[in-house]
Amino acid sequence: MLGLGSFAGIASAGPKEEDWNRTVDQAIAFLKKSQNADGSWGAAPRNRGITGVVVTGLLQTGRVGPNDEPVAKGLKFIESLVNPKAGHLAGPEAAVSLQNYVTCINVMALTAANQPEKYKAIVGDGVKFLKKLQWDDEEGAKEKDDIYGGAGYDSKSRPDLSNTQFFVEALREAGVPANDPSLQKALVFMSRCQNFKSEFNDRPWSGKINDGSFIYSAAGGGQTKTSDDPKNEVLSGYGSMTYAGIKSMIYCGVGRDDSRVKSAFRWIAKNYTLDANPGMPKELAERGLYYYYHTMAKTLSLLEIDEFVDDGGGKHDWRTDLTAALMKRQKADGSWTNANDRW
Repeated sequence: MLGLGSFAGIASAGPKEEDWNRTVDQAIAFLKKSQNADGSWGAAPRNRGITGVVVTGLLQTGRVGPNDEPVAKGLKFIESLVNPKAGHLAGPEAAVSLQNYVTCINVMALTAANQPEKYKAIVGDGVKFLKKLQWDDEEGAKEKDDIYGGAGYDSKSRPDLSNTQFFVEALREAGVPANDPSLQKALVFMSRCQNFKSEFNDRPWSGKINDGSFIYSAAGGGQTKTSDDPKNEVLSGYGSMTYAGIKSMIYCGVGRDDSRVKSAFRWIAKNYTLDANPGMPKELAERGLYYYYHTMAKTLSLLEIDEFVDDGGGKHDWRTDLTAALMKRQKADGSWTNANDRW
């Protein structure tokens, strides 16, 4: 399991077709009904990012194409967000704090449309913009600094693993190779977000827990989201960031047998669940739950894992487990809603 070579495929992996179809069709129907007249979803200005999430999701179901009305209108809205001067895809007078997330999300949406000739220039400009946001020599950050290589909300705010995982995935989806300097710089930052003391992480806190999990940010002496106490010094990791760390490292060319990946897999093997974002305290169990589902699914799909084996030897058809978790949380109108939490 630790080498990931023993994750064998299983013949009937995945949910029952009728379960998947019903769940997805209900969600698509909700999205079609809730689309705004301008092609976006959600209230302004958050519709600039939400629309990219929805368009990508619709396209990845395989049941809606780029020329079908809801997606075509959504893509047209995203095109209206192109800022030729700055290069980002966050719209005119975009809040600086949203430019990284929104540009990353919309780069992925345009890439998912699979119309490279139409969107090549826009995506290319988006990639150039994103690279400028990264904390590196141009921002006065040196490799020894805990902010080096990370991406934040903009080029001035501290970096974090959430912004950085979107940064990494957007660049990879846009065709940037794993050995690109921007991705290798990102790898330096991400390695320092792991509770794993090694040649890649010499931060003072790295060996205190040393369980392979990932925290929210290595900046400022480390930050996690398992507590709302700003004075909390216990930098425990949690599921969504641990999967984000694994996925992003793989995108950056790190092999499955790398000690960082193996250490992270030991943690998720001990914490396999679809009932909570593991690592969160009981009172915050559903904090970031759908973010966790999303990142978990992307990571295991990227690694071509069909059957997940936990540390007790239990075997899990994770796609079936995830579909069941979503089915029981889906509302009658086909939508899902986060728990009553600031996330």
